[in-house]
Amino acid sequence: MNLLRLTTQLWNLFDAWEIRFLVLLSLFLQIVLIFSADHRKHNVNRLLNVVLWLAYLLADSVAIFALGVLTHSQDDESSPSPSPSPSAAAANSINEFSLQAFWSPFLLLHLGGPDTITAFSLEDNELWRRHLLNLLFQVTTAFYVFYKSLFLSTTWLLPSLFMFATGLLKYGERTWSLFSASMDRFRSSLLTAPDPGPNYAKFMEEYASSKSAGLHAEITVEQERHPKSVTPDDTQKHDPKSHEEIVQWAYCLFLTFRRLIVDLILTFEDRINSQAFFLIGLSAIEAFKVVEIELSFIYDVLHTKSAVIHTTIGRLIRLTTFIYTIIALLLFFLIDKRKYDPMDVRVTYTLAIGALVLEIYAMFYAIVSFWTYNWLYFSKYTSLSSFVFRLSNFFCMYSKPSWSDSMAGYNLLSFCYKDQFWVKVGKILCFIGLKDTCDQFWYTKHKPVPEKLKKVIFRELKLKTGSITDTASYKRFNACRGEWALRQKGYYKELGWSVEVEFDECVLLWHIATDLCFFEEAEEEKDNISRVVSDYLLYLLLERPFMLTAGIGQIRYGDTCAEVKHFFQRWGKEKSIEGVCKMLLKVNTEYLPIDVKGDRSKSVLFDACRLAKDLMKIKEKKTRWEVISLVLVEMLCFAATKCRGNFHAKQLSNGGELLTHVWILMAHMGIGEQYRIEAGHARAKLFVAK
Repeated sequence: MNLLRLTTQLWNLFDAWEIRFLVLLSLFLQIVLIFSADHRKHNVNRLLNVVLWLAYLLADSVAIFALGVLTHSQDDESSPSPSPSPSAAAANSINEFSLQAFWSPFLLLHLGGPDTITAFSLEDNELWRRHLLNLLFQVTTAFYVFYKSLFLSTTWLLPSLFMFATGLLKYGERTWSLFSASMDRFRSSLLTAPDPGPNYAKFMEEYASSKSAGLHAEITVEQERHPKSVTPDDTQKHDPKSHEEIVQWAYCLFLTFRRLIVDLILTFEDRINSQAFFLIGLSAIEAFKVVEIELSFIYDVLHTKSAVIHTTIGRLIRLTTFIYTIIALLLFFLIDKRKYDPMDVRVTYTLAIGALVLEIYAMFYAIVSFWTYNWLYFSKYTSLSSFVFRLSNFFCMYSKPSWSDSMAGYNLLSFCYKDQFWVKVGKILCFIGLKDTCDQFWYTKHKPVPEKLKKVIFRELKLKTGSITDTASYKRFNACRGEWALRQKGYYKELGWSVEVEFDECVLLWHIATDLCFFEEAEEEKDNISRVVSDYLLYLLLERPFMLTAGIGQIRYGDTCAEVKHFFQRWGKEKSIEGVCKMLLKVNTEYLPIDVKGDRSKSVLFDACRLAKDLMKIKEKKTRWEVISLVLVEMLCFAATKCRGNFHAKQLSNGGELLTHVWILMAHMGIGEQYRIEAGHARAKLFVAK
C-alpha cells in the first residue's frame, strides 16, 4: 500500500510539473543555442558539436511536445463538468489552465529559434518545406490552445495576442531563412538574367538581304580586347590596411565570390578587381584575414538568420518582435495575479523575461555585427558606421577569430608504430565496429596554422600568378600538383615520377617521404612546416575524402598501413619510431617494388622510401626542405581547386578548413576553374556599299 501511495504521489507530482518542466526546458535549450551556436564556426571541439547537435534536435521536439501537452490539458479542462456549480478547486483549475495557455505563444517563439543557428548542417536547409508544414501545424495548435482558453478566461487575451504575433513572426523568419539558404534557392538568387547575346539571326538576315540586293556587303569582327591580369608588384611598399578597410573588402568580395559555393562562374572583371586588391600592397596575414571574414559572411548566410534579419523587412520584423515582447511583459506585469498559482506565475515571469533578454541579446548582436556596419557604410552613414565599428571592436568582434585557425593532422608512421602496442584492444574495437572512429579520435591532432605557412602559401600563389600570362597557362597551373615547383627548382627530372601518379598515391608518397627525411635530420634542422602540411593532406585523404579527388585512397592507405605494421613487427618492435624510420631508409630499393611484389597490394611504402632517398640526394638541406614544402603546398592548392563549393561550405560549421581558405584565396588571385568568361561579346559590324 505504501508503494502504491508513493507511486500515486509521484505520478501526481509529475502531472503537476510536466508542462512547467517542458516550457522551462524549452527556454533553457534556446539559451544554450543562442549563446553557444556561434562558437562552432571557430571551434573544432567535438564535445561542443555534440552538445549543440542535441540541443538543436531537442529544442523543436520539446516545444512541439509541450504544445501537445497544453492542447490535451485544455481539452480536459474545457470538457463539460458533471457538477452544476463549479467548486473552489474547479475555479483554481480554470485559473491555472488559463495562465498556462498563455505559455503557448512562447513555445511558438521558441520554435522560431535563435538568430545564431537555423541549420545545424547544410542538409537542414533543404528541409525548409518540412519546417513550413510544421509552421502551419504548430501555429494552428497554438491558436487552438489560445482559442480554447478564451472560454475559461479573457484575462490573458491582449498579452497572448502580442506574444502570438511575435512567435508567428519569429517562426516565419526561421522558415524564410532555411528557404533562402537551400542550395537551389541560393543558386537561383545569384543567377544573372539569361544573356542571349547579340541578335545573330537578325544580323545575318540583314547581311543576306544586302547581298541579294546586289550590294557589296562585308562583315568585320572586332574581338573585344582581352584584358591583362594584374601583375604582382613585390617592389611596392606594403600599405597596411585598416581593420575597417579589411571588413569592407571582405563584404564586397563576399557579394561576388559567394557564387563559388554553388559552382557558378566568374568573369574577367571579377578576376581583375580581386587581383588588384590582393596582389598589390597586401600582406599574407591581411589576405587571410579578408578571406576569414568573407567566409564568416558565407557561414552566416547558410547557418543563421543573418541574410534575413539584415534586410529591410528583417529589420522591421526584429523591431516589431522586440516592441511586442516588451508590451506583453508590461501587460502581464499589470494583471492581478493573486488568484493564480504562485509557481505558474514564476514560470510565466521566467518565460517573459527570458524572451525579452534573448530579444535584447539578438538585437545587440545584430547591431555590432559586420553586416550592420557594412549596411551603414555603403548607405553613406559613415559616422554611424564608424561608431558601430568601434562598438564592435570594444566587444572584440574583429579580433575574435571567425574560424578555428587550426589544421588537423594524421601521421601514418606514428599511427602504425603506436597501434602495434594495442593489438588486443584494437581487435575488440574492430569487433564492435568502432576501430576507425577511435583511431581518428586518438590519432588526429589539431594544431594552429603556422603564420609561416600562410606566408609561404601567399608568396607562392603570387609567384604563380605573376608567371601566368593567358587562359591556357591558368588551366595548366590548375592541373599541377607539384610539377611546377619541381620544374622551378630544377628537380623535375629526378623527382617528377612521384607527382605523375594518382593524387591519393602522390599524397601518401610525399607524406611518408617527408617523415623519413624529418627523422633523418638533426633536431635543429627539421622543417615542421612541411610535416604539418604533409599530415594535413593525409588527414584530408582519410577523414575528408569527399574534399579530395581521392581515387582508391582508402584502399591504398590500408595496404600501406599493413605493410608498415608488418615491417615494424619484424624489425622495430623494440626501437623508437626514429630508429625504425632509419631502418626503412636502409632497405635496398634498387628494383621497383611493383616489379618484385606485383600490383595486387596498393602499398606505397617502399616507393616512398625511394622518394625519400632521392630527396636526401639534395645535399643542401635548406634547398631540400624548400623543395618538399613547395611541392606539398602545390598539392594543397591542387586539392583546394578540385573540391566542389558545397563541400567547402559544409566544413564552415565545423571550425572551417585551411583547404577552404586556400580555395577562396586562389580564386581571389585569379586562379581556378571558375573564370569562364574571358572577353565578353565579339563586336561585329556590317559594311554595305553600292
